[in-house]
Amino acid sequence: MQVLTFVESGTRKLGAIYGDRVVDLYAADPRPEFREMTRFIEGGEAALTAARTACAAAPPEAVRDSVSLTLAAPLLPSTVLCAGSNYRAHNAEKAGAPLSGKEPEFFLKTADCVVAPGEGIVHDPRLTAKLDCETELAIVIGKPGRHIPVEEALDHVFGYTVANDVTARDRQVRFTDDGTVFYELGRGKAFDGSLPIGPVITTTEDIPNPQALMLSTRINGELRQHASTGDMIWTCAELIQVFSTNFTLKPGMVILTGTPAGTAWSVDAELGGSWQPTDDLVAATRYCLPGDVVESEIEGIGVLRNPVIEG
Repeated sequence: MQVLTFVESGTRKLGAIYGDRVVDLYAADPRPEFREMTRFIEGGEAALTAARTACAAAPPEAVRDSVSLTLAAPLLPSTVLCAGSNYRAHNAEKAGAPLSGKEPEFFLKTADCVVAPGEGIVHDPRLTAKLDCETELAIVIGKPGRHIPVEEALDHVFGYTVANDVTARDRQVRFTDDGTVFYELGRGKAFDGSLPIGPVITTTEDIPNPQALMLSTRINGELRQHASTGDMIWTCAELIQVFSTNFTLKPGMVILTGTPAGTAWSVDAELGGSWQPTDDLVAATRYCLPGDVVESEIEGIGVLRNPVIEG
């Protein structure tokens, strides 16, 4: 099942894709868990079963044309737990900090960072001259837990969505006087507009193996990233285990799983980039600027499309 959030008459509503249409779940069946995404996720398998029933029996007034919908971000997570340098090729293409590739780089984003599908990514020259984009698989937690074993981790997942980990590279990558690289992941990663997310959440029944998905990034139609989630250093299950050591994971929390090779940073020699494109990939010649259009796509989920706009 694929679920989403859309805006109608100024109100956020929970929808489910049914064929080529979207069902307004609360209009089809006015139960509390159909009010909004986090409550729906908390409802677990019972809510999913009820949603399937509601879709099959939806009256005409609960059905929407998917083409004309205004999508919101599917959810507004209170906490977004992020893993950096989690693809082998991406880790190899750039200047590495001392822990790169040895343990997950851990940083946070919040709901204040979230951008809806189609909404602008703000280019703020007072913040950064090196605005970069990273397509990432995002895990949506469905069942709470702490110190979750790897072998049980995927049981705690509600589904998956697409995220764009927008980054201020010149805030992130720093060098000491002796040339050692270190990362300032706070200011480099967490700011207004740094987390486009969507367009839908695909539930686990339709993605039984999150390590077998193709991921792509296109900027102005040029293919910049194209890789399998199988290239992750730490799998989705392993990241859930790692993050649940620090936090009790709760329904609606999101985990970002890292990005593959092909970012603008990868060819920025000033910041230690050394990547050479392969296959059909096109190397960036600059960082993102107003007027660019970023398309982040993951197999089985869809395309998250956002323009870059003036700040």
